[in-house]
Amino acid sequence: MNETTSYFLPGARERLLADERKIVHIVTIATKPDIIKQAPIYQELVRRGELVILCHTGQHHDFRYSGGMEEEFGLTVSVMLAINGSLHQKIAQMIERFGQVLEELKTAGKVAIPYIHGDTSTAMAIGLSSYMHQVACVHVEAGIRTLTLKADVYKRHYADFLAGRFDFASYYADSQIDTNYERGSMEPFPEQFNTRVAEPATGVYAAPVEIDAEFLRQEGFSADRIVVTGNSVADATALAIADSEQSTILEKYPQLANGKFIRFCIHRRENTGNRRRFMIIFEAMAKLIESGHSVLLISLFGTEQAIDNYGLRPRLEQLVKDYPESFIYSDVWPYYRDVIAAMRLAALVATDSGSMQEEMNILGIPCVTLRFGSDRGETFIAGCNVAAPPVDTDWIVAIIEGALATPALAKRPNLYGENVSAKIVDLVLSKLTPGSTAGLFQTEEDRLDWPQPTTAQ
Repeated sequence: MNETTSYFLPGARERLLADERKIVHIVTIATKPDIIKQAPIYQELVRRGELVILCHTGQHHDFRYSGGMEEEFGLTVSVMLAINGSLHQKIAQMIERFGQVLEELKTAGKVAIPYIHGDTSTAMAIGLSSYMHQVACVHVEAGIRTLTLKADVYKRHYADFLAGRFDFASYYADSQIDTNYERGSMEPFPEQFNTRVAEPATGVYAAPVEIDAEFLRQEGFSADRIVVTGNSVADATALAIADSEQSTILEKYPQLANGKFIRFCIHRRENTGNRRRFMIIFEAMAKLIESGHSVLLISLFGTEQAIDNYGLRPRLEQLVKDYPESFIYSDVWPYYRDVIAAMRLAALVATDSGSMQEEMNILGIPCVTLRFGSDRGETFIAGCNVAAPPVDTDWIVAIIEGALATPALAKRPNLYGENVSAKIVDLVLSKLTPGSTAGLFQTEEDRLDWPQPTTAQ
């Protein structure tokens, strides 16, 4: 392949090819959450002395979303795909450019083991690119599927709310009954598509919790390749807690030190791209501020676009002016240690993020999910999280205030384990056959453990 078309950064390709080992672990990163969750796995592979490279697709490239955490976790990127453009253009570029990387490795006699994470567009595109080259991936955070309260459950509690008799305790109790949920949602978009497309390209499924493993088994994937490992966010959170003494975030925002604040985050496409939903959530936040609650709003790219698209900039600026001591409006913080240092003090997190639901369970902070359902449905059933569907501003406020008054949400056990990265690496290494050039890709002879002929037939 022509050197000018290589996506290896200067010197990285030469160092890799000079190494005599055949198996190359390729940890792929792209978005802020998967940098957080892939970093401990990359570090574990390095600690084991494995031949490992880090591939950044460029999906999130801003310092606040990527560079700060690369610095914080000590990550060295070897491959940069440098994608750009609209969503479909970025996906096409990832498929094509990662394919070129795989071809370079194959030509050099290397066996690639890509690690993809969760439900990002990167996980889907890298999985597809890998599969087209008969390369199977390690899917970290495999099997996450959206669970949504059934319509009759939602409508019953909403009717009670409209009639002035909403009982949060009853709603909370119903939220913990697994038979009250159903699958089939297309939200979050496009994440539910991404994770499903990634699964057939996977050779090892690292499921965070048992419910995810069960989803995978029900969908027909090989049971012997599905293992409940926990979620590597537990390792990242532990590292950030240990490192939190270096955080300066409370010096910048001393209002957070008393811990009586609600952290808001609204960034999902289905919320930011839907005027009605976004306005309902925004006004719920405003009502909480105006009624005396302290609020920290972390604004992402999508949040900012929605604020401007829906004419909310003057309203937001007025809230900042009127409530300087109780309303903090901030863009994304680049260092994970700052996020965890502040979130450990929060009274509650109201979010449409998936990863935040996991982190709040680990930290013991009540969570309210600003969506109809969640692909972390285990947090609903465990009782550390409740949904506040974006259908009515006052109902969202009632659910958040009910959650604030319910100590049980903060007293649920950690669902996501510890030392997860070591378990994932152990799992991967146990599935690799010494001397094989197939990596994790299984032929039917391999899958069925078919006896190998002693002579050519």
